Amino acid sequence: MVIRGKWLWAAIFIVPAVELFGFLLVSEHIGVSKALLLLLATSVIGLVMMRFEGKKVLQDSKALLEAGQPPGRTMLDGLCVFMGGMMLILPGFVTDLIGFTLLFPLTRPVYRFWMMKWIQRKMKNGTFTYYRK
Repeated sequence: MVIRGKWLWAAIFIVPAVELFGFLLVSEHIGVSKALLLLLATSVIGLVMMRFEGKKVLQDSKALLEAGQPPGRTMLDGLCVFMGGMMLILPGFVTDLIGFTLLFPLTRPVYRFWMMKWIQRKMKNGTFTYYRK
């Protein structure tokens, strides 16, 4: 538990510092007003993409359930879409880049692969539990 707390505190301080550095770099090249407008535009585009991709993931999950198959991969896609949307809501260019790669269907399998490896490792160690109704 202590290790997780240390990572959380590091993220609270490191992520804003990286985002501030990224904003200063971008605003130095294109100007502050254009950089702010770009941040706003990426948030709006990200929210629209999140809604579109989220609906697609829900439709795929529903189709798999109706066919009697477990929607495992599509559930991980849904988690990626949700996390990507949250990253796009946060102001900053680095989180926007990560958010767009989580939302974009061609790059999402990379995240899904690492999430699956993490889940398998947690289940093998016995530190990941799931409950059935």
